[in-house]
This record gives sequence, structure tokens and C-alpha cells, in this order.
Amino acid sequence: MKRSRINAIMAEADDMIRSYGFTLPPWAYWSPEEFKSRALEAQGVISARNGWDITDYGAGRYDEMGLFLFTLRNGRLADLQRGGGMCYAEKLLISKQDQLSPMHTHVIKAEDIINRGGATLVIELYGSDDKGQFDETKGGTVYCDGLRRDFEAGEKLRLAPGESVTLMPGDWHAFWGEGGDVLIGEVSTVNDDETDNIFREPIGRFAQIEEDVPPTHLLVSDYKTWLA
Repeated sequence: MKRSRINAIMAEADDMIRSYGFTLPPWAYWSPEEFKSRALEAQGVISARNGWDITDYGAGRYDEMGLFLFTLRNGRLADLQRGGGMCYAEKLLISKQDQLSPMHTHVIKAEDIINRGGATLVIELYGSDDKGQFDETKGGTVYCDGLRRDFEAGEKLRLAPGESVTLMPGDWHAFWGEGGDVLIGEVSTVNDDETDNIFREPIGRFAQIEEDVPPTHLLVSDYKTWLA
């Protein structure tokens, strides 16, 4: 993805988020230079990999297959492993109309996916086989707004604004906006986007960046290189 496109997506996403009465934390708007100068102060943000995240899954077709994310807070895996402490994470996502987030599951993370506003959020669901692998014949059980819902393989949930679904490790899912763009909330256990996204197809989690212009704000995937 070109950096100029990423900058534009950030600005569009911020406008949409604000239109629903939500404001990102102040450090979200730091320039790369301010982030560098305040890196020690921001070490908790950096180590938790909080911040802007825009991906085309390495396919170069963002409008067809991609996702905007902003990680607001993220816990510590060590706390999760010992059973106490900061074991949670929170994100905002934007799924554009007909923009696919491809079929995947998680090994560790359980998550509530919440339609915070906009159009309908469609979530396609499959179960796992005994080894946790994708099973095109298997359904399962999820909870929508706390209410049990059994699903068949390939069933599509349609979540209106205010509705949610709880997905557990092994629940395979893909999602997109139907009829327009959707602002999504994600509340989950500790999030590790580098190792805990298991895709059905062999695709990348992060975009490859073409630096045609300077970044407006750093992506999470920029931290290792820009803040080294």
C-alpha cells in the first residue's frame, strides 16, 4: 500500500469515528517526530502495540480485502498466562461496504465483536475439526448479546448497530459491511496480531508499505523501524 493511501484512510477513519461521538486518545495524533521524541514516555503504547493498523493482508486490494483497526489498549500475555492482571484488549475497526476480512480464527483470543454504528455487519461462521483446523462441514455455538445461538457451517450472522457476537478460539469467521460502512468495537482477551491470527488461506497480516510520502501518523507496524 502507498503511504499516501494509508494517510488518507487514517483521515477518513478519524472522521467516521468522530461522527459516532468517539475520540481517539491524544497520542493517536502525534507526528512521527513527536512519537520519536516521546518514545520513552510512550513505551507502554509501543510495547502493547497500541495504535493505528491498516492492512490489505498483503494482497494489494484494500477496497476488496482489507481492514482498518485502532488498538486502544492491550494487556500482557504474562498476566493472562498467570491468570490475573491486565488480561484484556480493546479495538475500534472499520469494515467498509463489501470489504472482506478473510476467514480466520485465533488460538488464544476470545472476542466480542460489536456493531457500534453504520450499516449491517455480516459475519460468516464455521467450526473447527478436532485439531482446531477449518472444517467446511461443521457449525457450532456462539452467543449474540449474551444469548445462545447455534450456527450451521457457512451461516452468516447479520448484526445491526448495537448488536454483538462473542467468538471463542476455534470459531472461524470472516466479515464485511453490508449496505455501507460499519464502525466495529472489539473487546477481547490479550491481543497478539503477530502470532494469534490463523488464516484459512496463506496470506499476510500486515501491509507492505510504499513510502511515496511521509507518514501523517505511525502505524503499529512502523514502530520497530521508525522508533528503533
